[in-house]
Amino acid sequence: MSLETLLRKVAGLGTGLLLLTLALSWGTAWLPATASSPAPASAPAEPAPLPSSALPEAYPWVRLAETLKPAVVNISTTRVVQAPQPGPGQGPGGPQSEFFEEFFRRFFGERIPREFRSRSLGSGFIVDPDGYIVTNHHVIAQATEITVQLASGETHPAEVVGRDPKTDLALLRVKASGLPVIRWGDSGQLRVAEPVMAIGNPFGLDQTVTVGIVSATGRVIGAGPYDNFIQTDAAINPGNSGGPLINTRGEAVGIASAIFSARGGGFMGIGFAIPSDTAKSVISQLKEHGRVVRGYLGVAVQPLTPELAKAFGLEKDDGALVAAVQPGSPAAEAGLRRGDVIIEYDGKPIGEIPELPRLVAATPIGKEVAMKILREGQPQTLSVKIGELREEEVAAREGEGRTEKTELGLRLEELTPELAQRLGVERREGVVITAVQPGSPAAEAGLRPGDLVVEVNRQKVKRLKDVEAALAKRPPAEGALFLVEREGAGRYVVLKTG
Repeated sequence: MSLETLLRKVAGLGTGLLLLTLALSWGTAWLPATASSPAPASAPAEPAPLPSSALPEAYPWVRLAETLKPAVVNISTTRVVQAPQPGPGQGPGGPQSEFFEEFFRRFFGERIPREFRSRSLGSGFIVDPDGYIVTNHHVIAQATEITVQLASGETHPAEVVGRDPKTDLALLRVKASGLPVIRWGDSGQLRVAEPVMAIGNPFGLDQTVTVGIVSATGRVIGAGPYDNFIQTDAAINPGNSGGPLINTRGEAVGIASAIFSARGGGFMGIGFAIPSDTAKSVISQLKEHGRVVRGYLGVAVQPLTPELAKAFGLEKDDGALVAAVQPGSPAAEAGLRRGDVIIEYDGKPIGEIPELPRLVAATPIGKEVAMKILREGQPQTLSVKIGELREEEVAAREGEGRTEKTELGLRLEELTPELAQRLGVERREGVVITAVQPGSPAAEAGLRPGDLVVEVNRQKVKRLKDVEAALAKRPPAEGALFLVEREGAGRYVVLKTG
């Protein structure tokens, strides 16, 4: 045998030894301890015993789902819905009306129904063993009958203890006791990417559990004056509304309320829940009083944009810009004025506009609150005694138009009694917007026909000549500051042509 052939065999043997060594080293992670001594072929090794669960002990959801599902309920409601009125040619005596009336009499032995019952499903969860159940207001709104089905399958008629449309919360009660409950958690301690679990009845599928994370907190989605939602990617679908959002400690940190969805209504990975810190206060008041008592300041505010901050001569755009002050309100009595910027309320800085309504609403009635403002760029501190918010409705009105301010895309006209009546405006003097050109600075600022022009560049206007004089002091290319009034509420906007 040549030396070359011998070296090749040794090299091959070395490679084989190396591969065997690697295989054994990898195998130590999964081979049983007895694998180092090969068993005889006639007696194969017993397989390693499998764990009782494929999940690690640290995974909480199986245990929590088993514990908490009995406290989640199915809520079914019935509404009486009026049938739509017949259209042209369908009214009494019309040919289509006669045809359908005859059809129903012949085949059903009755006339066309003028009203029918509509049924819908939602979720809720028990917060008190004596039968108190939390759900969404929109789940039970306008319901004539409400039925709660417990996890055990038994059903109970439910009464409405109280409801709060502004936060989309409602409290129900059934005649039962000793029920399992889900305790409240602290939503203020939630962190983005923290895992959460939703339980509910999507599409009527009882006791459905989904898991995800907290995608964001403090979301404002335009659902009401106290928007402050938890965003989650835990699957929430129609029917989940009113169900709990659970943290890893088994506490309710939110109430499923809304989803971002395409036209079909399915889940797209974006759901919203009302924070427990909001719900706890509301539900407590509903249980005690049947209604929610909120603080009242009496101002209309709007965001302070960089353009508005510049127009008001301010260095920062933090705070809430006061667009209107309700006469006789706590704000008016404290000396707050239109154009002031609220930068701090009761020791808490106001960064974004939704913060102020939530803070005011949570303030006890009659409390004296220190409020820091900027007026003409100078800081001041006012003391305001908070009142109680009363429910009220503002009638909507719309305008239609004609007459001119072409560089801004506006048509302006001085009010006359006839024009005011036509536009539904209570005032009998002043300047009103009667047309807005699409794509113009006025349109981009959100102005509409029927808006009243109250100020231009901080100058009060009553006639068209006042508008011209105010615009002459600051050309529109530099940004014209308008204060307009719509449906009784004031709003500042900046119109810029350049």
